[in-house]
Amino acid sequence: MAANFWTSSHFEQLLDPEEVDVVHQLDKDKGLTLEEFKLIKMHMTNCILKLAQSVKVMQRVVATAVTYMRRVYTRKSMSEYDPRLIAPTCLYLASKAEESTVQARLLVFYIKKLKIDEKYRYEIKEILEMEMKILEALNYYLVVFHPYSTLAQLLQDAGINDMSMTQLSWGLVNDTYKMDLILIHPPYLIALACMYIASVHREKDITTWFEELRVDMNVVKNISMEILDFYENYKISDERINAAFSKLDFNP
Repeated sequence: MAANFWTSSHFEQLLDPEEVDVVHQLDKDKGLTLEEFKLIKMHMTNCILKLAQSVKVMQRVVATAVTYMRRVYTRKSMSEYDPRLIAPTCLYLASKAEESTVQARLLVFYIKKLKIDEKYRYEIKEILEMEMKILEALNYYLVVFHPYSTLAQLLQDAGINDMSMTQLSWGLVNDTYKMDLILIHPPYLIALACMYIASVHREKDITTWFEELRVDMNVVKNISMEILDFYENYKISDERINAAFSKLDFNP
């Protein structure tokens, strides 16, 4: 799996943080700030998760959909690519890429049922048309490597059989998709950072194991700090989301 990652399009597309934290000019012209840009992506991540729970797909499909959505916005503006259409379309595309296909009409049904958005209730035709635009934006590179399988291997290798630490590590990995870490770091480093936080929180001393891995612990700790910073500082409220969308001429 690791060898495949290093020769994959995912590895080739890894970005520097400053390449990810970029508000496109069209959005800037409408007054969208970097904080609001991040908030909208977090909000749409939550919408993808809510929709995915309704159509009953695996967490891996959710993670791939969120990765697609975040990749799109490193290349396209939110003004042109409406997040409220991008999110369900990315889930639709990810379900096919991960061989867990969900029909577009089912997504449309649940978008309306869940009232994810009162105004933008997209139809099948719009999702299918946006799918083609997303494919072009992604340069048709659909393979995504996630930290999940690596995390399972690392927990086993470290001899962790504590269910509370295992669950915490998995929960942390899930939350990393509310950030752009998957666009910046190899999945194994994200998995290690989540294990590191969990080990400190659960008071499990696996320092020797980490040392034997011969990884750059400064990088692991930096990713850990990003995750902890996210928990500390990023709170979503309807007011902030509405304010951000109002700048894009969308009315939630």
